[in-house]
Amino acid sequence: MNRKQCDKKISKPELLAPAGDLARAKVAINYGADAVYLGGMSFSLRSHASNFTMDDIREACAYARKHGANIHVTVNIIPHNEDFEGLEEYLKELEAAGVTAIITASVSIMALAKRVAPKLEVHCSTQMSVTNSLAAEMLVEENNVDRIVLARECSMEEVKAITQVIPVETEAFIHGGMCVNISGRCTLSNRMTLRDANRGGCAQSCRWQYHIYDAGKEISDDETPFTLGSKDMMAAAYIRDLMMAGVSSLKIEGRMKSEYYVASVVSAYRHLIDELYENDGEMSEERLAYHLSEINKGENREVCPGFYPERAGKDSIIFHEYSNNSVNHDFLGTVMSYDPETKEAKVEVRNVINIGDTIEALMPGKMNETFELHRMLDKDGLPTDRAFRPMEIITMEIPFAVNTKDLLRRIPAKQ
Repeated sequence: MNRKQCDKKISKPELLAPAGDLARAKVAINYGADAVYLGGMSFSLRSHASNFTMDDIREACAYARKHGANIHVTVNIIPHNEDFEGLEEYLKELEAAGVTAIITASVSIMALAKRVAPKLEVHCSTQMSVTNSLAAEMLVEENNVDRIVLARECSMEEVKAITQVIPVETEAFIHGGMCVNISGRCTLSNRMTLRDANRGGCAQSCRWQYHIYDAGKEISDDETPFTLGSKDMMAAAYIRDLMMAGVSSLKIEGRMKSEYYVASVVSAYRHLIDELYENDGEMSEERLAYHLSEINKGENREVCPGFYPERAGKDSIIFHEYSNNSVNHDFLGTVMSYDPETKEAKVEVRNVINIGDTIEALMPGKMNETFELHRMLDKDGLPTDRAFRPMEIITMEIPFAVNTKDLLRRIPAKQ
């Protein structure tokens, strides 16, 4: 550690990103994640994500090592007796593949991992609902966990208090889906669909629309629909506080999210964390507003700061109808190649692109750059004013150098 790092009052945490498949794991690492968490084909709570074969996990670990990152694997089902079949062999394979840590909510899995795969770190899952230092200390002393993943329901003061007294690392959520129950310990899905939320099958029943009755009379209508669904967490305004508290890892939720979501959100938090660290936690309101704007570009749901400012109240719940009408259509395409002489890029289209659009390029390890689109050719090389067919390869003129796999998104016109 150099003198500059020693003199800093603020710690630089790991930025931990989600990945639902190998492609998204590589995107997360490319755009600045220090570590990626992912699920295998078994023992994971996101059974409807693409998830990783063991070969995928090995390739993800190799890619992470090459880029100075780590891979954490979720082994976070709430296991019944039959769920232990094959688990010992699985843990040994994860260790051999180069996985850094497993994330688990079962003390039996913790003990098994320590016994059969001792090189794996054991991180207790947020599903263990650690909201106090006594629970954290017990997990360290009796179960030898290497990191406490704090419950989403912790206030900032509780995060600070726990982190200060326990002898291992803490990890805190900063972005993504919230659960209306305590850290995912919900049985709505089980009761309504026979899909066990704690064994990988959550049907997200809290986000459905409900009719409310009182003594047999409906008291809700189309004008006032009711859902239990929470707004997503967006805690960018509290990153400095988490860093000052000494939290070791800041976690983004979203293993079922798109490559664009992963790239844009990870990149934005990477820039925010780096700027805070370089300036020892100091940041103007204008710069913070800029980072908040960049993070929000990847969202398509309403957000709130979670429990960090205080106990989350009714303002954290979505009461209106939730539909796909707000799906983010700003992701325009992926760069397939670029010719620096002609300044022409081949782009795989994702959403409608129009001549005159202001477009921003997301480039790993660089600041974003923008341009106005003046020239575009269709798949046959003919001039066009509009590209609208998903996955079609078109050509556009970009005035600065971009690289393969860079992402392009629309900058909405100012109202």
